[in-house]
Amino acid sequence: MCFGTLKRLCHFGPLTALGIIKSISFMAVHCCSMWWPPSASLAGSINVGCFLIFSALTIYNFLSSIYEGPGFLPIGWKPEVEEDTEFLQYCGVCEGFKAPRAHHCRKCGRCVLKMDHHCPWINNCVGHRNHAHFAAFLLFATCGCFHAAIIFSCSLIRAFNRDWYLYYGNPEEPIVLMTPYTLVFCLFCLGLSIGVAVVVGMLFCFQLRSMWRNQTGIEDWIVEKAHHRRRDGSTKFTFPYNLGWKKNLCQVISFSCEPVGDGIVWPVLDECDQYVLTREQIEQKQEKRERTRRYLVMEDYSGSWFPISKGLSVCCRPPLTDEPRIRISKGDTILVTRWKVYWLFGEKEDELDAAGAKGEVGRKGGNRMRGWFPRCCVVEVINGSVRSIARGSSASVLPVPCENHQNEKSEKKEN
Repeated sequence: MCFGTLKRLCHFGPLTALGIIKSISFMAVHCCSMWWPPSASLAGSINVGCFLIFSALTIYNFLSSIYEGPGFLPIGWKPEVEEDTEFLQYCGVCEGFKAPRAHHCRKCGRCVLKMDHHCPWINNCVGHRNHAHFAAFLLFATCGCFHAAIIFSCSLIRAFNRDWYLYYGNPEEPIVLMTPYTLVFCLFCLGLSIGVAVVVGMLFCFQLRSMWRNQTGIEDWIVEKAHHRRRDGSTKFTFPYNLGWKKNLCQVISFSCEPVGDGIVWPVLDECDQYVLTREQIEQKQEKRERTRRYLVMEDYSGSWFPISKGLSVCCRPPLTDEPRIRISKGDTILVTRWKVYWLFGEKEDELDAAGAKGEVGRKGGNRMRGWFPRCCVVEVINGSVRSIARGSSASVLPVPCENHQNEKSEKKEN
């Protein structure tokens, strides 16, 4: 039981985050004991007390984000009204329909309620149930690191100017003494606290914007594509969950950090219904299928994140995402839906089920082999021919033998 409880922490993200928190906290308290001793004045006690409160709240909300979890959709879930299933996507892994605002996380292996993103630092998703704890963790971590940076800076100034304070300073003021090891560790913690305050502060601003608009990171991308689809101005897409900033914040922020609602049924604007966003997602995926291009694999690729054998350009310009890489073999056919300069994203054609081949993506099927792979390993199939672009050469078109043609050749040989 104990091992299961600690399993969430046994990951590089939580261990690194806890290591940073404890290092900064330990060094900050040590510096405070020399620079502004809490036993010497009330102000010193308040200073240390404030920092310890920031540190404790950071750890509390950090652990709550991990163990509270985002909230998962029940396995095999479906809406109460059977007719509503036509407006929802089907998850083959969870063997059920995806509720509005729910998305499947391949790392957690479940459909997550109001999924924002999967955070490696908490080794969990940020979603409906732990969104408030995660935002509070970012806020208190930023405040604590900013406070620690001030403590480190003042302590280092006194340490570097120790002789001046000895001869010209107030004799009642404490003297900051640092050994070479303490000095190096203090400088390290100063840089760490400044870096964390800047980076985590930016993340908190993104989360605050998300709560302000009641729009998750995934929904940002969906809405952006929805507006792009309607760029001619004929129609306008209305995000159904933006009820005004006050109501939006009240859905997440509370003193107890308890979420509002069950994460399945959401309050929406009067002119919208529960399935406005899900219908938009289905239409976007259908359009993505319509613009899919077919590629033939000419070189093997092992699925490595840094394929040195494919060239420095491929290694130095990977797709900036944590989406998987797929292993491909010569002769495979890949259906590509996204393009980068040196990478392509797609899935193996032979892994698609019959429903997926007809465009009914998301209603049937289970695990599909999807991911990124180097562009140099494949050539595009256009009208039954392969457009080959070799490295350092001009384009050429090669015919692709079809199955019927191969059968005719084999029959002639037999005759």
